[in-house]
Amino acid sequence: MSLPAHFDGLDRVALPARPLHVAIGMFDGVHLGHRAVIAAALDMGHAHGRPALAVTFEPHPRSFFSPNTPQFRLTDEAGKLRLLAGTGLAGAVVLTFDKNRAGTTAQDFIHHDLIGRLGISGIAVGYDFHFGKGRVGSPSLLVGEAPRLGIEVDVQPHIDIAERPVSSSAIRMALAEGQIEDATAMLGGPWFVAGEVIHGEKRGRDLGYPTANIRLDRNCGLKHGIYAVRVGRGHGDDPVRLDGVASFGRRPTFDNGAPLLEVFLFDFKGDLYGSSLDVAFIGFIREELKFDSIEALVRQMDDDSARARAALAAAPDAFPKLGII
Repeated sequence: MSLPAHFDGLDRVALPARPLHVAIGMFDGVHLGHRAVIAAALDMGHAHGRPALAVTFEPHPRSFFSPNTPQFRLTDEAGKLRLLAGTGLAGAVVLTFDKNRAGTTAQDFIHHDLIGRLGISGIAVGYDFHFGKGRVGSPSLLVGEAPRLGIEVDVQPHIDIAERPVSSSAIRMALAEGQIEDATAMLGGPWFVAGEVIHGEKRGRDLGYPTANIRLDRNCGLKHGIYAVRVGRGHGDDPVRLDGVASFGRRPTFDNGAPLLEVFLFDFKGDLYGSSLDVAFIGFIREELKFDSIEALVRQMDDDSARARAALAAAPDAFPKLGII
Protein backbone atom coordinates (compact mmCIF):
# COMPACT_ATOMS: atom_id res chain seq x y z
CA MET A 1 0.00 0.00 0.00
CA SER A 2 1.08 3.58 -0.48
CA LEU A 3 2.65 5.60 2.29
CA PRO A 4 -0.09 6.32 4.86
CA ALA A 5 -1.07 9.93 5.47
CA HIS A 6 -0.28 11.18 8.98
CA PHE A 7 -1.88 14.44 9.95
CA ASP A 8 -3.47 16.50 12.68
CA GLY A 9 -6.08 18.13 10.46
CA LEU A 10 -7.95 16.74 7.47
CA ASP A 11 -7.06 19.75 5.33
CA ARG A 12 -3.53 18.47 4.78
CA VAL A 13 -4.14 14.88 3.75
CA ALA A 14 -3.44 13.68 0.21
CA LEU A 15 -5.96 11.04 -0.82
CA PRO A 16 -6.55 8.85 -3.86
CA ALA A 17 -9.36 9.76 -6.24
CA ARG A 18 -12.64 10.23 -4.40
CA PRO A 19 -15.21 9.01 -3.47
CA LEU A 20 -13.69 6.53 -1.07
CA HIS A 21 -14.71 3.45 0.82
CA VAL A 22 -13.22 3.19 4.30
CA ALA A 23 -12.79 0.67 7.08
CA ILE A 24 -12.86 2.52 10.39
CA GLY A 25 -11.49 1.32 13.72
CA MET A 26 -8.65 1.32 16.19
CA PHE A 27 -7.37 -1.93 14.63
CA ASP A 28 -5.07 -2.85 17.53
CA GLY A 29 -3.53 -6.13 16.41
CA VAL A 30 -5.46 -6.21 13.10
CA HIS A 31 -7.17 -9.44 14.20
CA LEU A 32 -9.80 -11.54 12.42
CA GLY A 33 -12.63 -9.22 13.43
CA HIS A 34 -10.73 -6.24 12.05
CA ARG A 35 -9.92 -8.16 8.89
CA ALA A 36 -13.63 -8.84 8.31
CA VAL A 37 -14.25 -5.07 8.45
CA ILE A 38 -11.35 -4.45 6.06
CA ALA A 39 -12.60 -7.15 3.68
CA ALA A 40 -16.03 -5.51 3.64
CA ALA A 41 -14.49 -2.15 2.71
CA LEU A 42 -12.40 -3.78 0.00
CA ASP A 43 -15.47 -5.56 -1.41
CA MET A 44 -17.39 -2.27 -1.53
CA GLY A 45 -14.49 -0.58 -3.24
CA HIS A 46 -14.06 -3.34 -5.82
CA ALA A 47 -17.80 -3.37 -6.57
CA HIS A 48 -17.70 0.34 -7.44
CA GLY A 49 -14.19 0.52 -8.87
CA ARG A 50 -13.04 2.80 -6.06
CA PRO A 51 -10.13 2.70 -3.60
CA ALA A 52 -10.58 1.49 -0.03
CA LEU A 53 -8.66 2.95 2.89
CA ALA A 54 -8.35 2.41 6.62
CA VAL A 55 -9.26 5.24 8.96
CA THR A 56 -7.71 4.77 12.37
CA PHE A 57 -6.65 6.74 15.45
CA GLU A 58 -3.40 7.45 17.28
CA PRO A 59 -2.64 7.43 20.11
CA HIS A 60 -5.06 4.85 21.47
CA PRO A 61 -8.07 6.67 22.99
CA ARG A 62 -7.50 4.81 26.27
CA SER A 63 -4.07 6.46 26.50
CA PHE A 64 -5.73 9.86 26.14
CA PHE A 65 -8.50 9.28 28.67
CA SER A 66 -6.37 7.30 31.15
CA PRO A 67 -2.77 8.46 30.63
CA ASN A 68 -1.56 6.97 33.92
CA THR A 69 -3.06 3.53 33.32
CA PRO A 70 -0.69 1.04 31.62
CA GLN A 71 -1.91 0.05 28.17
CA PHE A 72 -0.70 -3.19 26.58
CA ARG A 73 -0.86 -2.43 22.86
CA LEU A 74 -0.82 -5.45 20.57
CA THR A 75 0.74 -3.28 17.88
CA ASP A 76 2.34 0.12 18.01
CA GLU A 77 1.44 2.61 15.29
CA ALA A 78 4.09 1.41 12.84
CA GLY A 79 3.25 -2.25 13.41
CA LYS A 80 -0.45 -1.62 12.90
CA LEU A 81 0.17 0.27 9.66
CA ARG A 82 2.44 -2.47 8.35
CA LEU A 83 -0.27 -5.05 9.04
CA LEU A 84 -2.87 -2.84 7.36
CA ALA A 85 -0.49 -2.46 4.42
CA GLY A 86 -0.54 -6.21 3.98
CA THR A 87 -4.33 -6.42 3.58
CA GLY A 88 -4.67 -4.88 0.12
CA LEU A 89 -5.95 -1.48 1.25
CA ALA A 90 -4.89 1.52 -0.84
CA GLY A 91 -3.67 3.43 2.21
CA ALA A 92 -4.45 4.54 5.73
CA VAL A 93 -5.55 7.81 7.27
CA VAL A 94 -4.37 8.30 10.84
CA LEU A 95 -6.49 10.69 12.88
CA THR A 96 -4.74 12.22 15.87
CA PHE A 97 -6.75 11.43 19.00
CA ASP A 98 -6.43 14.52 21.16
CA LYS A 99 -8.67 16.93 23.07
CA ASN A 100 -10.26 18.22 19.88
CA ARG A 101 -10.96 14.74 18.59
CA ALA A 102 -12.39 13.63 21.91
CA GLY A 103 -14.73 16.63 21.87
CA THR A 104 -15.98 16.10 18.31
CA THR A 105 -19.63 15.06 18.26
CA ALA A 106 -20.66 11.91 16.43
CA GLN A 107 -22.67 13.97 13.93
CA ASP A 108 -19.73 16.28 13.22
CA PHE A 109 -17.45 13.29 12.71
CA ILE A 110 -19.84 11.82 10.16
CA HIS A 111 -20.82 14.99 8.31
CA HIS A 112 -17.74 17.17 8.63
CA ASP A 113 -14.85 14.70 8.67
CA LEU A 114 -16.02 11.59 6.85
CA ILE A 115 -18.39 13.11 4.30
CA GLY A 116 -17.18 16.69 3.95
CA ARG A 117 -13.44 16.26 4.05
CA LEU A 118 -12.68 12.64 3.23
CA GLY A 119 -15.52 12.41 0.72
CA ILE A 120 -16.42 8.84 1.61
CA SER A 121 -19.20 6.93 -0.13
CA GLY A 122 -19.01 3.73 1.90
CA ILE A 123 -18.13 2.80 5.48
CA ALA A 124 -17.36 -0.58 7.04
CA VAL A 125 -17.23 -0.89 10.83
CA GLY A 126 -17.40 -3.58 13.47
CA TYR A 127 -20.49 -4.23 15.56
CA ASP A 128 -18.89 -2.62 18.64
CA PHE A 129 -17.46 0.51 17.01
CA HIS A 130 -18.33 3.69 18.92
CA PHE A 131 -17.21 7.21 18.16
CA GLY A 132 -17.79 10.86 18.92
CA LYS A 133 -18.01 12.79 22.16
CA GLY A 134 -19.26 10.50 24.92
CA ARG A 135 -19.06 7.53 22.51
CA VAL A 136 -22.63 8.18 21.45
CA GLY A 137 -21.86 7.32 17.83
CA SER A 138 -22.62 3.72 16.94
CA PRO A 139 -23.13 1.39 13.97
CA SER A 140 -26.88 1.90 14.26
CA LEU A 141 -26.39 5.67 13.96
CA LEU A 142 -24.36 5.18 10.78
CA VAL A 143 -27.00 2.86 9.34
CA GLY A 144 -29.73 5.36 10.18
CA GLU A 145 -27.87 8.23 8.51
CA ALA A 146 -26.89 6.25 5.42
CA PRO A 147 -30.03 6.70 3.25
CA ARG A 148 -30.14 10.48 3.76
CA LEU A 149 -26.42 10.84 3.06
CA GLY A 150 -26.38 8.45 0.13
CA ILE A 151 -23.61 6.30 1.55
CA GLU A 152 -23.25 2.57 1.99
CA VAL A 153 -22.72 1.19 5.50
CA ASP A 154 -21.57 -2.35 6.28
CA VAL A 155 -21.60 -3.49 9.92
CA GLN A 156 -19.65 -6.67 10.58
CA PRO A 157 -20.81 -8.99 13.38
CA HIS A 158 -18.47 -10.42 16.00
CA ILE A 159 -16.35 -13.42 15.10
CA ASP A 160 -16.08 -16.38 17.46
CA ILE A 161 -13.45 -19.11 17.64
CA ALA A 162 -14.51 -22.14 19.67
CA GLU A 163 -17.40 -20.06 21.04
CA ARG A 164 -14.97 -17.40 22.25
CA PRO A 165 -15.38 -13.88 20.80
CA VAL A 166 -12.34 -12.55 18.99
CA SER A 167 -11.20 -9.24 20.44
CA SER A 168 -8.02 -7.33 21.17
CA SER A 169 -8.69 -7.83 24.89
CA ALA A 170 -8.99 -11.60 24.47
CA ILE A 171 -5.71 -11.66 22.55
CA ARG A 172 -3.96 -9.66 25.26
CA MET A 173 -5.22 -12.13 27.82
CA ALA A 174 -4.00 -15.08 25.74
CA LEU A 175 -0.53 -13.55 25.41
CA ALA A 176 -0.44 -12.80 29.14
CA GLU A 177 -1.09 -16.50 29.77
CA GLY A 178 1.41 -17.73 27.17
CA GLN A 179 -1.37 -19.14 25.00
CA ILE A 180 0.36 -18.42 21.71
CA GLU A 181 -1.79 -20.79 19.64
CA ASP A 182 -4.97 -19.06 20.81
CA ALA A 183 -3.53 -15.62 20.08
CA THR A 184 -2.39 -16.75 16.63
CA ALA A 185 -5.83 -18.15 15.82
CA MET A 186 -7.57 -14.90 16.78
CA LEU A 187 -5.04 -12.73 14.96
CA GLY A 188 -5.08 -14.83 11.81
CA GLY A 189 -1.29 -15.09 12.01
CA PRO A 190 1.52 -14.89 14.57
CA TRP A 191 1.74 -11.97 16.95
CA PHE A 192 4.92 -10.00 16.36
CA VAL A 193 7.01 -7.24 17.84
CA ALA A 194 9.62 -5.06 16.19
CA GLY A 195 12.63 -3.39 17.70
CA GLU A 196 16.27 -2.46 17.46
CA VAL A 197 18.96 -4.84 18.66
CA ILE A 198 20.77 -3.34 21.64
CA HIS A 199 23.87 -4.27 23.62
CA GLY A 200 23.30 -6.50 26.63
CA GLU A 201 25.48 -8.14 29.26
CA LYS A 202 26.76 -10.65 26.65
CA ARG A 203 26.27 -13.58 29.03
CA GLY A 204 24.71 -15.64 26.25
CA ARG A 205 27.92 -15.50 24.25
CA ASP A 206 29.81 -17.10 27.14
CA LEU A 207 27.14 -19.80 27.40
CA GLY A 208 27.28 -20.66 23.71
CA TYR A 209 23.97 -18.89 23.08
CA PRO A 210 24.68 -15.36 21.82
CA THR A 211 21.45 -13.37 21.70
CA ALA A 212 20.01 -10.38 19.92
CA ASN A 213 18.47 -8.25 22.66
CA ILE A 214 15.41 -6.05 22.14
CA ARG A 215 13.76 -3.83 24.73
CA LEU A 216 9.99 -4.09 24.35
CA ASP A 217 7.44 -1.50 25.41
CA ARG A 218 7.37 -1.26 29.19
CA ASN A 219 3.65 -2.09 29.15
CA CYS A 220 4.10 -5.29 27.15
CA GLY A 221 1.96 -7.92 28.87
CA LEU A 222 3.47 -11.02 27.26
CA LYS A 223 3.99 -13.85 29.73
CA HIS A 224 7.59 -14.20 30.83
CA GLY A 225 9.00 -17.38 29.41
CA ILE A 226 10.71 -19.14 26.52
CA TYR A 227 9.30 -19.05 22.98
CA ALA A 228 9.87 -20.48 19.53
CA VAL A 229 10.23 -17.45 17.26
CA ARG A 230 10.71 -16.60 13.61
CA VAL A 231 12.64 -13.41 12.94
CA GLY A 232 12.37 -11.14 9.94
CA ARG A 233 15.19 -8.87 8.89
CA GLY A 234 14.77 -6.36 6.10
CA HIS A 235 11.70 -5.39 4.11
CA GLY A 236 10.69 -5.44 0.47
CA ASP A 237 10.40 -8.38 -1.89
CA ASP A 238 13.12 -10.56 -0.36
CA PRO A 239 13.28 -10.22 3.44
CA VAL A 240 15.47 -12.61 5.41
CA ARG A 241 13.69 -15.10 7.69
CA LEU A 242 15.58 -16.72 10.57
CA ASP A 243 14.37 -19.28 13.13
CA GLY A 244 15.26 -19.10 16.77
CA VAL A 245 14.36 -19.44 20.42
CA ALA A 246 13.70 -16.43 22.64
CA SER A 247 13.48 -15.59 26.30
CA PHE A 248 11.31 -12.77 27.50
CA GLY A 249 11.66 -11.89 31.15
CA ARG A 250 13.87 -10.73 33.97
CA ARG A 251 16.70 -13.35 33.92
CA PRO A 252 16.15 -14.60 37.50
CA THR A 253 19.26 -16.80 37.39
CA PHE A 254 21.40 -13.68 37.00
CA ASP A 255 20.01 -10.28 37.91
CA ASN A 256 16.20 -10.30 37.91
CA GLY A 257 16.41 -7.01 36.01
CA ALA A 258 14.05 -5.13 33.71
CA PRO A 259 12.17 -7.32 31.19
CA LEU A 260 14.17 -7.95 28.03
CA LEU A 261 13.58 -10.00 24.89
CA GLU A 262 16.66 -12.11 24.14
CA VAL A 263 16.64 -13.99 20.82
CA PHE A 264 19.05 -16.77 19.90
CA LEU A 265 19.05 -17.34 16.15
CA PHE A 266 19.74 -20.85 14.93
CA ASP A 267 22.59 -21.32 12.45
CA PHE A 268 23.40 -17.61 12.29
CA LYS A 269 26.67 -15.77 12.67
CA GLY A 270 26.98 -12.04 12.36
CA ASP A 271 26.62 -8.67 14.04
CA LEU A 272 23.04 -7.48 14.47
CA TYR A 273 23.63 -4.49 16.75
CA GLY A 274 21.54 -1.56 15.60
CA SER A 275 19.50 -3.73 13.22
CA SER A 276 15.71 -3.60 13.28
CA LEU A 277 14.13 -7.05 13.63
CA ASP A 278 10.58 -8.37 13.48
CA VAL A 279 10.08 -11.19 15.97
CA ALA A 280 7.05 -13.43 15.41
CA PHE A 281 6.00 -15.70 18.29
CA ILE A 282 5.24 -19.19 17.01
CA GLY A 283 5.02 -21.30 20.16
CA PHE A 284 5.33 -21.20 23.94
CA ILE A 285 8.03 -23.52 25.30
CA ARG A 286 8.00 -23.00 29.08
CA GLU A 287 7.83 -20.48 31.89
CA GLU A 288 10.85 -18.50 33.01
CA LEU A 289 12.80 -20.37 35.71
CA LYS A 290 15.67 -19.74 38.10
CA PHE A 291 18.48 -22.32 37.90
CA ASP A 292 20.90 -23.34 40.64
CA SER A 293 23.85 -23.63 38.29
CA ILE A 294 25.04 -22.48 34.88
CA GLU A 295 25.35 -26.11 33.81
CA ALA A 296 21.68 -26.74 34.57
CA LEU A 297 20.72 -23.60 32.66
CA VAL A 298 22.70 -24.64 29.57
CA ARG A 299 21.14 -28.12 29.61
CA GLN A 300 17.71 -26.54 29.73
CA MET A 301 18.63 -24.14 26.91
CA ASP A 302 19.68 -27.10 24.78
CA ASP A 303 16.29 -28.68 25.40
CA ASP A 304 14.49 -25.40 24.73
CA SER A 305 16.27 -25.07 21.39
CA ALA A 306 15.32 -28.59 20.33
CA ARG A 307 11.68 -27.97 21.22
CA ALA A 308 11.70 -24.62 19.41
CA ARG A 309 13.15 -26.20 16.27
CA ALA A 310 10.38 -28.80 16.32
CA ALA A 311 7.67 -26.16 16.76
CA LEU A 312 9.07 -24.08 13.91
CA ALA A 313 9.41 -27.09 11.62
CA ALA A 314 5.72 -27.79 12.18
CA ALA A 315 4.87 -24.23 11.05
CA PRO A 316 7.35 -23.55 8.23
CA ASP A 317 5.49 -20.60 6.70
CA ALA A 318 4.17 -18.96 9.87
CA PHE A 319 4.86 -15.22 9.78
CA PRO A 320 2.62 -12.13 9.77
CA LYS A 321 1.83 -10.62 6.38
CA LEU A 322 3.45 -7.20 6.56
CA GLY A 323 3.41 -4.43 4.00
CA ILE A 324 5.74 -1.49 3.54
CA ILE A 325 4.90 1.97 4.87
